[in-house]
Amino acid sequence: MTAATSTEYTLNAEIKLYYDLIAPKEVPAPLLIALHGYGASKRQMMREAQMNAPDGFAIAALQGPHQHLKEPKEEGGPLRFGFGWLTNFHPEESVALHHRALLELTSSLIAQGIVDGSHLFLMGFSQTCALNYRFAFTHPDVLRGVIGICGGLPGDWENSEIYKQTNAAVFHLSGERDEFYSPLRTKDYAAQLRMRAGDVRFESYDAAHEIVQPMRDDIRSWLKQKSQA
Repeated sequence: MTAATSTEYTLNAEIKLYYDLIAPKEVPAPLLIALHGYGASKRQMMREAQMNAPDGFAIAALQGPHQHLKEPKEEGGPLRFGFGWLTNFHPEESVALHHRALLELTSSLIAQGIVDGSHLFLMGFSQTCALNYRFAFTHPDVLRGVIGICGGLPGDWENSEIYKQTNAAVFHLSGERDEFYSPLRTKDYAAQLRMRAGDVRFESYDAAHEIVQPMRDDIRSWLKQKSQA
């Protein structure tokens, strides 16, 4: 009797991604797409984005596809849920899903006349920072600007042929006390980003792995400036 062999197959299945949207009275408007970090949600990132976006901006907060349980805030309290963007199992599929979601979201909002397709901005915190850089430099003509907060660069940044030169402006913000992305780890980020972008701003703040008010003030000012260019 011969032993049975196991073969892995795949099938395609539809997945729904959820997002919140705030549109100003005057449209089409500049758009800020805000993506949360690991364990957060679209609601949390929408609250944050509202503190960063200048008046007159449309804001979309897109939620990651991978839901997971989180520890309750208090012992014995109700279970909480968080969302993430990547998995260790075939991570390239999560990256492709992220790209498709952003392209479909922006195309839909442009077609509806809600946003100005020449002024699209993408902001990510922590996990979505590198993901957003992957998108920005893979699709170099889509964005007007990309903002990375307390996150990293793609692991294949220096040797991949996928990433292209872009005219999009880049603003990277880091925390001097960030336990995940320390100043030692981020010290060369500005130079690395300038490999493929001509307009790069890098700032360091008295912060841990978090978004603090001076960051919000600078992001708001930067977005206002770039949206008027």
